[in-house]
Amino acid sequence: MRAAGADPLRAAGLDEGGWTEVFRAAEGDPLRCADASASRLMARAIDRAGSRGDTLGGVFEVVAINCPPGLGNPMQWDRRLDTRLAAAVMSVPGVKGVEVGLGFHTARLPGSEVHDPVVPGDGPFGTTRPTNRAGGLEGGVTNGRPIVLRAAMKPIPGLRAPLPSVDLAGGWVSAAPRVRGDVCAVPAAAVVAEAMTAWELASAALERYGGETVEACLAALAWWTQRSRKEGSE
Repeated sequence: MRAAGADPLRAAGLDEGGWTEVFRAAEGDPLRCADASASRLMARAIDRAGSRGDTLGGVFEVVAINCPPGLGNPMQWDRRLDTRLAAAVMSVPGVKGVEVGLGFHTARLPGSEVHDPVVPGDGPFGTTRPTNRAGGLEGGVTNGRPIVLRAAMKPIPGLRAPLPSVDLAGGWVSAAPRVRGDVCAVPAAAVVAEAMTAWELASAALERYGGETVEACLAALAWWTQRSRKEGSE
């Protein structure tokens, strides 16, 4: 299974408004899929897998919009924001792979199709990027574009038609136990990954704009934003 919208090339062209529409469509779908026709195909695939005693994994996306540029730390390997976000999403049970932006696609493309050009725009320094192939993160920090994370979740190991195993008490061949009844947990895992992503982004925001209250953090953000725009206009 693959969540609708979990296409890195398509994601690179979406701005905040486009993602808002994706969010709205996904929240109204039982599988949290933004494409209704794809959701129906997913539901049928889940039903077929369940009927034969099998399970399914899949790919889901987590996207954060309106993140200010400069969150994260480019100087230390374990404080880079892409490092922290990848670890947070990978910590969700069953997740076996995490990518940012174009992710693994970058290994198959030339640099001219991977990197985001810089053009005049309404960003903090009077510039913007028409694409978001980097997934909102460059050099370990946010660049002001939507943060796009994608994760692959393995199928649930507890099968109704179990695989062979070994009974450790006697050493004889035995069927693996069935410890759960669901067929696919990808939609639920996406919700957990959203919470983990929000936690890391909130931590990075506190480090950057620290304050004892939300109001103090917002005031610091407003000050830095105004300063950046002033520097960009000079």
